[in-house]
Amino acid sequence: MLRIAIVEDQDQYAHQLEDYLKRFSADSGEEISVVRFTDGEDIAIGYKAEFDLILLDVQMQFMDGVTTARYIRDKDQDVMIIFISNAALYAVQGYEVEAQDYLIKPVSYFAFAQRLERAISRMVRRERTHLLVPVDGGVQKLATRDIRYVESQGHTLLYYTRGGVLESSGTMREAEQSLAPHHFYRCNKGYLVNLAHVDGMRDGFALVGEAQIPVSRSRKAGFLEALNHYVGGDAP
Repeated sequence: MLRIAIVEDQDQYAHQLEDYLKRFSADSGEEISVVRFTDGEDIAIGYKAEFDLILLDVQMQFMDGVTTARYIRDKDQDVMIIFISNAALYAVQGYEVEAQDYLIKPVSYFAFAQRLERAISRMVRRERTHLLVPVDGGVQKLATRDIRYVESQGHTLLYYTRGGVLESSGTMREAEQSLAPHHFYRCNKGYLVNLAHVDGMRDGFALVGEAQIPVSRSRKAGFLEALNHYVGGDAP
């Protein structure tokens, strides 16, 4: 069952989203449970990580959507967030809180269903898988989704994760073979990046959190194509 929260202070739009979700459920066969909050602070204060997706209005009376999303991200890195606003300019702020998409009011059912299908596709791709990494004295299990990128230093591999840096033995070729099915892309000889953590590209560098990973000229077109497919929900 897909657990969705609607955070919307205007009854008109909240009811419309609820109707769209009922229609989508009937059309797709996807079971959906819905909880509505009338302001950002209602979901942010005492937030519990119990939702798969949050449809989050940007402009609300007491706590706006961006501030709400920051509170949520402090406690939940996994929930998907789709911003709903009156202006596209708020979509840029979504990058700060890892929002997956945005919708512009008034929302059509076609646009809504398209975004929801894309979100579900991403959820399937993000299902937790693990990798056994050799370390001194044994092996370490890593969730592939938590790996931001891998750096090669000779016969040493550095796994940069949400929890820190893990040093391992091995070659970049071995790491690439293990991680390629999980949407990792080798952007140059020494780096392998998780497309899920790429925020964009600037001046020949992939932006992964605070890190800037160089993308070689020969791999730039392939990297951008892979990133576009991933973001667009077309990756297998």
